[in-house]
Amino acid sequence: MTNGSGLQPNRVAVIVAHPDDEVLGCGGTIRRHVLAGDEVSVIILADGETSRGVKADTGKVAARASAAHAAAKILGVSDVTLHGLADNQLDSRPLLELVKVVEADIRRATPRIVYTHHAGDLNIDHRRVHEAVVTACRPIPGQGAMRLLFFETVSSSEWQPPGSAPVFAPNWFVDISETLDIKLRALKAYAAEMRPWPHPRSYEAIEHIAHWRGATIGRAAAEAFILGREVCD
Repeated sequence: MTNGSGLQPNRVAVIVAHPDDEVLGCGGTIRRHVLAGDEVSVIILADGETSRGVKADTGKVAARASAAHAAAKILGVSDVTLHGLADNQLDSRPLLELVKVVEADIRRATPRIVYTHHAGDLNIDHRRVHEAVVTACRPIPGQGAMRLLFFETVSSSEWQPPGSAPVFAPNWFVDISETLDIKLRALKAYAAEMRPWPHPRSYEAIEHIAHWRGATIGRAAAEAFILGREVCD
């Protein structure tokens, strides 16, 4: 992966539903951007916790936010925004409200490359964030986002039955052979969210899928994406 022009760093935004989605979906790719000198912003809309109990546990919400900052530090990212919206309730908000939140982030970060969720994920927050990002990045005059990529999220993308939503069928791959270890280390920050093998959100499963995505393109490890749009100047 090289900077788009080869002359100056790219600005990159990773816009996700929950703390840990950014590492699960594209942690190795984020690290590659950082190593290339690109400016990466991680933007997280929901808190990832408030759907798990009758009342919001502020301690768990704070711990999850702290984990997001710890994971970002491991990846080398300093720009992290957490909006703290209620978990698994993004569909209760008007889409326009979410679009406006994302548009404000886009204006601030001015990314040329945007990563977000796949449209067919089982998790409703993932689908809602996908819709908001695609709308916020619509190709109108002055829109700076030139490349839009959608990633898979284990225990969501593969759990959606194929007849219920679009299947994740990647057509864009990033070699993370040299950054897989950092991705796995960043996931350690989210140890509370990980599960024992053979759950798809286990360290072993994350490593297996990275090697499988790599094998499909003749590399040791990769992350897979769907290219939503690319505009070439």
